[in-house]
Formats: sequence, C-alpha cells, structure tokens
Amino acid sequence: MQDFKAQPPMGIGPSGATPAADSVYELIRDDIISGRLAANSRLVVAELAKRHNTSTNPIREALQMLRGEGFVVMSPNRGARVRPIDQEFVRDIYEIGVLIEPALTRWFVGMATQQDIEQLEAVQAEIEANNFADQVKHSELDTRFHTIMYERHYNRHAAELWWKYREVLRAVSRRFDFTLARRAQVLREHRELIRLIKDGEADKAAALVAQHVEGSGRHIVEHMRAAEAARAG
Repeated sequence: MQDFKAQPPMGIGPSGATPAADSVYELIRDDIISGRLAANSRLVVAELAKRHNTSTNPIREALQMLRGEGFVVMSPNRGARVRPIDQEFVRDIYEIGVLIEPALTRWFVGMATQQDIEQLEAVQAEIEANNFADQVKHSELDTRFHTIMYERHYNRHAAELWWKYREVLRAVSRRFDFTLARRAQVLREHRELIRLIKDGEADKAAALVAQHVEGSGRHIVEHMRAAEAARAG
C-alpha cells in the first residue's frame, strides 16, 4: 500500500462554495488551526485577499463559512477575528464526533464488504508497523482507517461534518505525543472494531467508536491542560 495523504471523502467539501472561496477557506482554516493566524487576531478582508492573491469576494465568502463552523467570530465595530482553538473548542468538536461517528459506523457495518474489511486490516497493519514512530504518518493512516468506513455514506452532510472537525483534531493533536497508554488503547480499539465489523455487531461497533472518539478528544484536552499549566507555572 502506498503512503496515504489524508484527503476528504468522496464528494466532501464546503457545501455550496465557489471554487475560489473553497480554496481560500481551506488556506485560512489551516492557518487558524496551525496558529499561523493567532487567536483573537483581526481578519482584514483586503489583507487576506492580497495574501492569497485573490479578490475580496471569495475572502468574504470563506470568512462566512468559517464563522458558521466556529473558527471565526464576527462582532459589530470589530469585524472578523480568529476564535481561539482552546480546550472548550476542542471539547465541543470531539463531542460532535461522539454523536456523529456511531451513526456512520452503524450504517457501515450493515453494508461492509470483504474488500472493505481487507482494506481496514491492511491500514491497521501499517498503523501497527509504524507504531507511532512517525506521528504524521500515524495521523494520516488513522484518518484513512476511518475514511474507509465513512466515505460512501449516503448522508454527505454528516460525512462532511465528520471530516471537517476531524481535521481540526488532527491538527491540534500533532502538537502532542501519544502517551503509552493511549497508544495501546488506540491499537486495541482498532483491532476490536475490525472484529465487530466482521461479526456484523453494529450496535457494539457504534458504542466502541463513541468510546474511541471520546478517548481521543480527552487525550488532546488533557495535553492542552498540561501545557497551559506549564506555561502558567
């Protein structure tokens, strides 16, 4: 299997966006997630248009999309500003995942083919071979594992929400190392999930995914909390 670079599921993208707005939306969102655009910094349309070599209309459209997702805050007399990617924001995002992913998983179990299962097993083998040595590769493979299950779901809005918010968690999580306990738990839960899919245990698989997503989210929040305490101390 070739190295996998995470791409959105088939047909997934900012709904209703023009191509120009879609492009700058991704760029601005990545700058916010990575911290290149600092929390609470002002987002000036003309400056962003110059930075991204585009007109102002796609920038305005992109900012409205980002506002709808919570990345940008707009207020009278202050314009658009970057919303801090803090513990509360991460908590809200992973809680959305806890609601969405079990439903996507339950559907997948009911339609999974032998080829799907073989793909999951192949990706899991790569995850275990990498064994968290390359954090970026692990993140990409882990996203591929879940994308196999969700990319064909009929509810494109649900799959789109999953993808967008997972990308936020992926970006934030790359700032921190996995604890040994979390590494073991991720591998164990993936193996068990494959077994449940093989056995057609939709409800148990859905419950396990909810546990898996919540565990990932809590792990990130705990790291953020520790980093904040270290800065304060």
